[in-house]
Amino acid sequence: MTISKTSSAKLAHAMIRVLDEERSLTFYEKAFGLLPVERLAFDDFTLIYLRNEATAFELELTVNHDRTEPYALGDGYGHLAVTVAHLENERARQEAADLAPGPIRSLMHNGKLLARFFFIQDPDGYKIEVIERAGRFA
Repeated sequence: MTISKTSSAKLAHAMIRVLDEERSLTFYEKAFGLLPVERLAFDDFTLIYLRNEATAFELELTVNHDRTEPYALGDGYGHLAVTVAHLENERARQEAADLAPGPIRSLMHNGKLLARFFFIQDPDGYKIEVIERAGRFA
């Protein structure tokens, strides 16, 4: 596959809507070391940009002030993904932090290991895939 050089587009962030700001901030810091780098309050909503030292890519949390019911994620949402150096160590750390990581799984493609990973879920039900850094995910 050839990557197009016709655009200099660079991914900046992914956005998710969250119900409880503090609960979400606690989860993302505990799970992935993501900390707020900017918080922008508006009349009806607040945007909170999270990142860590590993990447400039940010996760934007949108908190709608008048929202009282959890969001319906629907059947179109997939997942966010992060990579880690040592999958077993990361899973053990998250388990010790009571974050309920799922089991480690392997994905094969054409008889070769494509990825080793597990999933974790945030307080709003968003799934996050935690992938071991190797192969295409190195």
